[in-house]
Amino acid sequence: MRQLNSLQNIIFIAGGLLMVIGIALNFFSYPMVGSWMFLVGAVCFGVLQMMQQYDGKSVVIRRLRRMMILADVLFIVAGLLMVEQTCQFLLPLFQKNGIQGLTYYAQYVAHNNWVLVLFVAAVLELYSMHRISNELSKEAKKL
Repeated sequence: MRQLNSLQNIIFIAGGLLMVIGIALNFFSYPMVGSWMFLVGAVCFGVLQMMQQYDGKSVVIRRLRRMMILADVLFIVAGLLMVEQTCQFLLPLFQKNGIQGLTYYAQYVAHNNWVLVLFVAAVLELYSMHRISNELSKEAKKL
């Protein structure tokens, strides 16, 4: 795996910390600030993790990298859903369709669906990170 430089590594770690702090603030009475912090952290974390490339030939690690990229995209989607839940930017678009539009908005955005997306992203991220580290150590032992 190609490593990040020191500035990229600092931004990567800061993005992860912003995600954790954003979740904590969202649960402890500051949802507006927490959702924006999480979104900024998810973008920093996801983009920099996508920049790490694997140059080897292992099909398993390539598959796990695709899973990790999917988790990064899901982190960003969870952040967008959090921001939408607190700021309600899309609500006027749904209100144009009357009661049915409001029902769709409540069903897909306002019912904390970001929690489910975040859970799936976290599970995929943990699994792929653990497996990639194991596969890289196996690959290093072969060399």
